[in-house]
Amino acid sequence: MNDIKNEVKIVAYEPQYKEAFKALNEEWIKTFFVIEAGDYKLLDNPEEYILNKGGYIVFALLNNEAVGTCALVKRKDNPFTFELSKMAVSPKAQGKKIGYLLGAALVDLAKNLHAEKVVLETNSVLVPAIKLYEKLGFKHVPIVDAGYDRVDVQMELNLNM
Repeated sequence: MNDIKNEVKIVAYEPQYKEAFKALNEEWIKTFFVIEAGDYKLLDNPEEYILNKGGYIVFALLNNEAVGTCALVKRKDNPFTFELSKMAVSPKAQGKKIGYLLGAALVDLAKNLHAEKVVLETNSVLVPAIKLYEKLGFKHVPIVDAGYDRVDVQMELNLNM
């Protein structure tokens, strides 16, 4: 049996992946929700709103095709906090643990950057995603200042334990 890590490569954002970042996210958001203005701001301008503000975007490549993506958006300098955001995996690549590989790569990056915590927002209908975040160590927290109408779950991972 092939080890999935040999099959899937996690790579950093490059301009050639900009359209994949938008397309992958549009695909999953439209499946469950309505795309909001805040989504388009990030999806249309990832360099301006994520990368240039100290954030990171990674992609999962399967046979050199971007089939998954996730961003680490810098939220605050003090305490040093990132948001795990815009995780999307193409339906054709689901079931290969790609979401976990993306999330784990960004949690490791946040640790290496000495972040104090990583937060995220999601929706309770996304049960597999919530289980994935719990597996990565995220804990449920009360909802405060949700960034999107669809948010009914907020979670955080404290890194300075």
